[in-house]
Amino acid sequence: MKSRKMILGIALMAVLALLASACGGDDEEAAPEGPSLIYVTPNPIGVNKFLELGQVGTQRVAEELGGTWKTFESTNDSDRRANIEAAIDEAPDIVVLTTFTLVELADELSKATPDQKFILIDACPDEPAANLHCGVFREHEGAYLLGIMAGRLSEAKEIGSVVALDIPFLHRWSDSFALGAQSIDPSINDTQVFIGGDNPFSDPARAKEQALAVAARGADHIFAVGAGSNGGIFEAAVQEGFLSYGVDVNQCPEAPGHIVDNNMKLVDVLVEQLAKQVLDGTAGPVVAFGLAEGGTGVMALESDEALADSQCVIADHPDIVAEVRDARDAIVNGDIVVPDPLFG
Repeated sequence: MKSRKMILGIALMAVLALLASACGGDDEEAAPEGPSLIYVTPNPIGVNKFLELGQVGTQRVAEELGGTWKTFESTNDSDRRANIEAAIDEAPDIVVLTTFTLVELADELSKATPDQKFILIDACPDEPAANLHCGVFREHEGAYLLGIMAGRLSEAKEIGSVVALDIPFLHRWSDSFALGAQSIDPSINDTQVFIGGDNPFSDPARAKEQALAVAARGADHIFAVGAGSNGGIFEAAVQEGFLSYGVDVNQCPEAPGHIVDNNMKLVDVLVEQLAKQVLDGTAGPVVAFGLAEGGTGVMALESDEALADSQCVIADHPDIVAEVRDARDAIVNGDIVVPDPLFG
């Protein structure tokens, strides 16, 4: 009898052990096997379409590969450092950073933590560490195409740009816009003003004031280069009747009939492609995206159907669309060289 009880006891223990093992196996199978990514922003995402696209790309690549992702949003300089350091402490496969605002921190912290891989979108240190991989855009190419549109459409022969900050990087937009317009008519006059203040990329009220000032000088086409501040410029366009231009994504639906086109950047696509290259070990120090690579563009280059649905003013001018498409081809094949204000 004792022997039988002992056998039953051993059998019960074996069953319990198998159940425990099976439960443990389920837990392991449920754990994500893909990569982990942490996206750190320099500012709150809010209405900033560029930062939103960075998050979209981070999420998409993580989910596609069966991994995990999270976002740390910053509001000021101290937050930025603290958030990047917090991300490093979690040791994800990749820390994803965006914009020139984080270039110095990316340079410093990537060199201080050589085992942590970083991606920096839209900027790059002069000598990036081996674990820092940069994705940059040739924004001046798309801005030049917008300038061609302004050159054809401006009746006042006065154009302008409302720009977040007066720095070489952002002159890629404003200077190239003016250059494109003046390639059509050298007599066109250009005025550039800068939002400045504590939140130049998210201060629509201040941006609106600047846009109204440029319009008061006679500009009938104004390029909005303020990221999250652009809404104020579009409000001014509706109020005063001038035409404007957006950035990063198609912003035409924000003010139908008042936005000609946009200098778009496929931030999400660049994050996704660069992250995959980092994960498979094929990423170089810098990847550049322009018109040739499809990383930048304007709505006029999209399909006729997409353009018709865009709510952009340029859709009503097929002759200018054709000219812009020819100019794109000329830039890609080298017949037109758009100078890069960032490098002189």
